Amino acid sequence: MKNQLIAIALYSAFSLALTACQNPSTVSQNTPNVASNAAEAATPVRVGSPAPDFTATDSNGKSHRLSDFKGKVVVLEWTNHQCPFVLKHYNSNNMQKLQKETTGKGVVWLSVISSAQGQQGYVTPQEANQLTKSRNASPTAVLLDASGEIGRLYQARTTPHIFVIDSSGVLKYAGAIDDKPSTNAADIKSAKNYVIPAVDSVLKGQNVADSTTQPYGCSVKYGS
Repeated sequence: MKNQLIAIALYSAFSLALTACQNPSTVSQNTPNVASNAAEAATPVRVGSPAPDFTATDSNGKSHRLSDFKGKVVVLEWTNHQCPFVLKHYNSNNMQKLQKETTGKGVVWLSVISSAQGQQGYVTPQEANQLTKSRNASPTAVLLDASGEIGRLYQARTTPHIFVIDSSGVLKYAGAIDDKPSTNAADIKSAKNYVIPAVDSVLKGQNVADSTTQPYGCSVKYGS
């Protein structure tokens, strides 16, 4: 009896820890600290508003300013290679397909890594390049944001979390990659993908039907 009670207690603790990592609603409630929350409240990111400008260094040491891409559609993808939700889309080749399809249409695809040093998903520039090569990924660039400055600027909450910006610099889509918040790659086939329709609508100058959706995934591993 004593052993059964111990087993039940251990299982309950494990379940609570797993839920805290994977549940999007928990993620939004636990986002970083008072200072960053105050900054987010002061500068809300809304679809239909100008996308916040930023400058970041990519995994090859090249500096990129978002406003330099004016005239092109830009996709921002928050990522963490150790997150089960991200693994679902990379191990199935789904993310790579989205990257290739969109960049093939002239879209700029920027993968952003906001994991702080020492946190899950943090990578050095060399490791980022190795991941891109080993996964046969095709982003335009991988931006390293260990300080979390860009992530907090966009209020990125999960990995993945997707933003689509039109050629004039206005945010047109913010949210999930699709409507199946699971880690099961088999769900991708039946999922409603949000990224391609959003990009295609923006390229045609049309309104995005589902312009804001609930992102799902692991919480972005910001530093303190």
